[in-house]
Amino acid sequence: MAIRIIVKEGEDVLRKKSREVTKFDERLWQLLDDMAETLYGSGNGVGLAAPQVGILRRVVVIDVGEGLIELVNPEIVSKSGEQTGSEGCLSCPGEYGIVTRPKKVRVRAFDRHGKPYEISGEDLLARAFCHEIDHLEGRLFKDIASRMLEPDEVSGDVEE
Repeated sequence: MAIRIIVKEGEDVLRKKSREVTKFDERLWQLLDDMAETLYGSGNGVGLAAPQVGILRRVVVIDVGEGLIELVNPEIVSKSGEQTGSEGCLSCPGEYGIVTRPKKVRVRAFDRHGKPYEISGEDLLARAFCHEIDHLEGRLFKDIASRMLEPDEVSGDVEE
């Protein structure tokens, strides 16, 4: 495993649509392992998408404190409710905004071995699913933020 460099806003890779994963092999497993190590090494992130480490593949890792979730080729299949809150991004360090997301989300994805599964999330997990899947489409949270926060408005409960 290795910690990879997190790509920052302004790099073209963050604005491109990621390609579907078709090979569930050692290269994918290495990417997932590296992404998990990079996420945990970031200190304050709850999710990381492959474009954030310069790879245009539909791969996401998330941990909101309940254990690592690996999503390959994820797609949102249902969503309900609404939540509005502060959001940040490891690719936009020091920047935060107010973003409205679904309160509950159901995602269909594959695991690292190519086995399909579905997973549901509420609150922070739903927000993380949406945020990371947006990265796979070339979107940043800033694109949908109702407003960006000033540094003195940022509290300790902002998720990245």
